[in-house]
Amino acid sequence: MHRSNLPPVTEPDESGLLDAGTLQFRRANLAMFVGGFATFAMLYGTQPLLPLLSRTFEVTPAEASLSVSLGTAALALMLVPASIVSDRFGRQALMKTTLVLAAVIATASAFVTDFTQLLVLRALLGAVLAGLPAAAMAWLGEEITPSAQGQAMGLYIAGNALGGMSGRFIAAAITDFSSWRVALAALGLLGALAAAVFWRQLPPSRHFRPRAAAPSRIFADMRVIYSDAGLPWLFLTAFLMMGAFVGLYNFLGFRLEAPPFSLGQTALGALFLLYLLGTWSSAWAGRLADRFGRRNVLWIMVVTTGAGLAATLADQLSVVIAGVALFTFGYFGAHTTASGWVGRRAQERRALAAALYLCSYYFGASVIGTLSGMAWKAGGWTGLLAMLGACIAGSLALALWLRRIPAIPGVPSTRAGFSGP
Repeated sequence: MHRSNLPPVTEPDESGLLDAGTLQFRRANLAMFVGGFATFAMLYGTQPLLPLLSRTFEVTPAEASLSVSLGTAALALMLVPASIVSDRFGRQALMKTTLVLAAVIATASAFVTDFTQLLVLRALLGAVLAGLPAAAMAWLGEEITPSAQGQAMGLYIAGNALGGMSGRFIAAAITDFSSWRVALAALGLLGALAAAVFWRQLPPSRHFRPRAAAPSRIFADMRVIYSDAGLPWLFLTAFLMMGAFVGLYNFLGFRLEAPPFSLGQTALGALFLLYLLGTWSSAWAGRLADRFGRRNVLWIMVVTTGAGLAATLADQLSVVIAGVALFTFGYFGAHTTASGWVGRRAQERRALAAALYLCSYYFGASVIGTLSGMAWKAGGWTGLLAMLGACIAGSLALALWLRRIPAIPGVPSTRAGFSGP
């Protein structure tokens, strides 16, 4: 019999919580959207440049992919420490400082003289960027009314998707007309502008309560989180889904720049415009989860992702693009649903639980993203898809298992009357 080891909770005091339709809610959504946008524009800016970086620095495709994987690995390693800082000193100060420092480091990466320097700065960028995602999910859980949290989380992840798309497209387009150095400097400037908007628009925290940073408290919270009936499986879902997503996009450019497709740099960058589907999917899936329940939405999104992956086996460019579009739509819907579910189940431990979720998420990007290079080298596109398909199949099994876990006592179900968290 499944059970949750998280203690029952009482209804929180909702005075001052930001509700949908209010000015402060819109300001919060704008700030979080822009913060997520900048984070992922800077983090993934080198992804469409991997073939070019491979030639420029005379490294293998797998080595070139480290400019993405090291950043995501460093981000994953720093998420738990960042969540502890967030719990102790507040969400806002950490997020604001993160964006400023990241803009400086992203700009500095344009001036490297060798590939090692680029990798060091990319890893440092990932480590600094951990502060925003580690605190953002907790901030939304504390400051937004429960009935609007799915919408707010969906908009935040939509910002992530749009930022990831824009950073990749901007980097590819500028590189085609100038150089990769100018492209990375432009992403640093974009980060600085986003930081200014974030500082100005984010409403002040009203419900943050500091939590002691004592190791005993942290380990006790981790034991409770990992003994929960659902949270560890949501973490594993994040690992597998993000790994598959990064693996596909890391090597999509290598496939499509070769015959029979022979796409140029700008055309390869334009493929990341498909992230617009992820932007819409995130917001839509958040509202859907609020209405019908996360357990009823997650598995459908995973199936959609797998169908898109299978379609990319085709040799027709239009079918490949349609497959990547479907894959992207399903992936962002699944991520929105799973991440919102973590916040609902973790309650007062939401900052640490969000960090652990994202730690698994970015370790998936790093580990599976790197292993994808080996699969690509060994079996080409077919070998790569076999590996990524196994990740999607594992995610589907987890999503179906998660449908069976019980809701947490004391946490209200969705408005439509379906199962809650």
